Amino acid sequence: MKKLRIGYFADGPWSHEALGRLLLDDSLEIAFICARNDTPDLLLKDKAAEIGVNFILHPNINSDEFVTLMIKYDCDLFVSMSFNQIFKTKLINLPKLQTINCHAGKLPFYRGRNILNWALINDEKEFGITVHYVNEGIDTGDIILQRCYSITDEDDYKTLLQRAYEYCASNLYDAIKIIQTGNVRSLAQKNIDQLGFYCVARKHGDERLDWNQKSRDVFNFVRAICRPGPEARTYLGNKEVKINRVEYLPHATSYKGIVGSIVGVDVDGFFVKTSDSFVKVTDWSGYLKPRIGDRLI
Repeated sequence: MKKLRIGYFADGPWSHEALGRLLLDDSLEIAFICARNDTPDLLLKDKAAEIGVNFILHPNINSDEFVTLMIKYDCDLFVSMSFNQIFKTKLINLPKLQTINCHAGKLPFYRGRNILNWALINDEKEFGITVHYVNEGIDTGDIILQRCYSITDEDDYKTLLQRAYEYCASNLYDAIKIIQTGNVRSLAQKNIDQLGFYCVARKHGDERLDWNQKSRDVFNFVRAICRPGPEARTYLGNKEVKINRVEYLPHATSYKGIVGSIVGVDVDGFFVKTSDSFVKVTDWSGYLKPRIGDRLI
């Protein structure tokens, strides 16, 4: 069998796991590795040298210069894994099997950025891994393979991230094998939902914790951006406090009070009033020796 020749556009741990899986299959061949131009992935650079392929950086993958370079590689398939440039039609259609992308979201919902964070913030009970054809939209191409995985209250950003690295690798590999056999039965996203939705990238300042939310929402927000994320931020006066973990107390009494107030302290945390009840903060850093009556803003 002729090897399937792949051009790999990639970045970060997502792509490291997936590349390792692809390299185990002798029927697949990596023609080159193209990394993000603005933040070159040195681990990918080392891996390219190890397997004897070119490591490419380019500020505009849709330029005539780059497309001409790509023609020389004679790839069967382009694969995008955490790459940050938008592919245009000429490049997308250059390989005979076109271009695919692996996305850690349940398309057509959760298109865009920081998907695992948003899934937790929205209190989702599952997250998806989707491999889809690339078009000129953002995460809008026809779906080749999609699988969903449960989210429990024990999960947070760190646990979902580790699972997503593994699941992206296995699902991308399985999708490539489907393509290799010629048995693709792709599904247009509009056949799932006409609109879906898009998530914008989270930016500096979005980590500010609003205590004027229900306890469940506070719990979800904190676990969505816990380490290795930026952590939720609150203030005691003008002193910043990082909140890395809170405990949701489903049986806590709902009552009216001053949101953000510390309403209790024990040996391993403190309790903060929310819009409905209260949560227990169990992991924090910064200037804070909790006292009942202090107000976090």
